[in-house]
Amino acid sequence: MARIASFHLISEPTWKAPLALARLGLDRPRLARVGGLAFWRLMGTGRRDDTGPGADLRRTALFAVWNDESDLDRFLDDHPISRRWDSVGEAWHVRLRALGGHGRWRGFDPLDGMERGTQGGPIAVITRADVRLSSSRDFGRAGKEVDAELHTAAGLIDVVGVGEAPIGRLATFSLWESMADLREFAYRMPRHQQVVQETRDGDWYAEELFARFEPYASAGAWNGRDPLADRSSESGDTQAP
Repeated sequence: MARIASFHLISEPTWKAPLALARLGLDRPRLARVGGLAFWRLMGTGRRDDTGPGADLRRTALFAVWNDESDLDRFLDDHPISRRWDSVGEAWHVRLRALGGHGRWRGFDPLDGMERGTQGGPIAVITRADVRLSSSRDFGRAGKEVDAELHTAAGLIDVVGVGEAPIGRLATFSLWESMADLREFAYRMPRHQQVVQETRDGDWYAEELFARFEPYASAGAWNGRDPLADRSSESGDTQAP
């Protein structure tokens, strides 16, 4: 049996923002006891599609790696956390198969042992880093510039900034129309290329991860719609989480 991953984006009503923030701590012990959950990270998010500094206190995200797809099914069907998601303001879920990448997340390789996907449709990407304190200022400056360039990139479907901490442990989750669009941004956008070189030259990161996935099934709403709904139906894989 091969592993799969999932990503969940949960938005509470504005008046529940303090509760959403509290759940970033309260839900951790409960997730630690979920059967079949090989790895997970519960995170806060940035505002809207901004990957720079700032936080949306109403919105949280969960990235998870499951030993088997049936483990995710049981969690979504039966667990109190997932049942609570059914009654929040907005929730979006996507299942992921591995396409490749490199690096680790808190010492764990999320791609190890994961079911392989295909590159014929949309691509999901997770980038994350533990930024060294000495590099925080340079990272913050460069991040704003890359975010501006990112939002001009052809083929970007949507993006959200996520993080385990407001400073230092930061990540992004993005959706792209195709692998070609992702490569065009990664290798052709000038400021992005410069920043990649700066991170290497300056040794900005204590740990980093770049991982590509096939988003093969999605359900729910992200900013009022499922960004993969039309694309999923075109590819013929419409299983909902």
